[in-house]
Amino acid sequence: MRLTRLPIELTALLYMLAYVPYIFIVRKLSTIAAPELGRPLTGLETLPAVLIMSSVMLFLFAWASGWWRSANRLSLGNWRVIFPGKWTFIAGIGTALLLFTVPLSLTFKNVSIPFVQLLMRGDVLIVAPIVDLISGRKVRWYSWVALVMVSIALSLSLWERGGLNIPALALAAIILYTIGYFMRLAAMTRVAKNDKEDSLRGYFVEEKIVGMPFTIVFLSLITLSPLGNQANELSWGFVSVWSSSALPLLFIMAVAFFAIAIFSALILLDPRENTFCVPFERAATILAGTIAAFLLAIFLGQPFPTTVELIGVVLLVAAIALLSLAPRWNRPAVTQPA
Repeated sequence: MRLTRLPIELTALLYMLAYVPYIFIVRKLSTIAAPELGRPLTGLETLPAVLIMSSVMLFLFAWASGWWRSANRLSLGNWRVIFPGKWTFIAGIGTALLLFTVPLSLTFKNVSIPFVQLLMRGDVLIVAPIVDLISGRKVRWYSWVALVMVSIALSLSLWERGGLNIPALALAAIILYTIGYFMRLAAMTRVAKNDKEDSLRGYFVEEKIVGMPFTIVFLSLITLSPLGNQANELSWGFVSVWSSSALPLLFIMAVAFFAIAIFSALILLDPRENTFCVPFERAATILAGTIAAFLLAIFLGQPFPTTVELIGVVLLVAAIALLSLAPRWNRPAVTQPA
């Protein structure tokens, strides 16, 4: 079976399995002191190496798989170079916003992984039907029900915590993440959610060509903003990290990120409406965060997920089951020949 033809349920499972080690390692590096620095690493110190290594993996994959042939190309003399279209350029900028906000969101102290996952993933579920309605796609009843179920999970977690009560940089990361996802979904819906393999492959390559370099630009801008004064951290992440003891773990993170990028795109580029696809991707991410939280509690002594957070997970599992089964219920029965 070709990668682009995997059932969305299996793709979501593979996506979740890739995300668990990624989250676990990010949290581990941000809570246990690095020998070189005498303190835990920050997101700005771990992210550059992960992005550079995963970018190399993604570009090698695009070349080895032949997906690059489906991308838009521009003739420059005797050369034909990959050149993104308008919508894939917009998607790449949105992707860049996601690439640096997600790892940062996992490094904030006193903010549990299930809670920040619910915040960052839940608001996107509100964006999904808006994108569908703007683009004229029909939103089916089971997609609305799944959206409500995940919204309840998000509301319960906010109620238990007594509101947001998170650092300013964390709030900024959530806002930028939501903006990035809106841009990405709008572009996907416009050019690639059409069940054509060439569209999917071309979109993937063009998006990553734009997104990966711009992520570095956005990281640099964060260090210059009032929210952060961490130029030294970013410098360490680009230069000193390559000789640090954290490099093997960062390599594993890069491999996991490579898999996450592929499976996430396959889920979101499914030709069905965003209100169907997004809950699959969102719920898989939150389940991965919950599993990672349990592993961190068992092996690193961090707090276990709360009862309310686990209730939210149960609602998400139910939403996945509904999204998986409801389309089959709606299929017309096949008449057997007499």
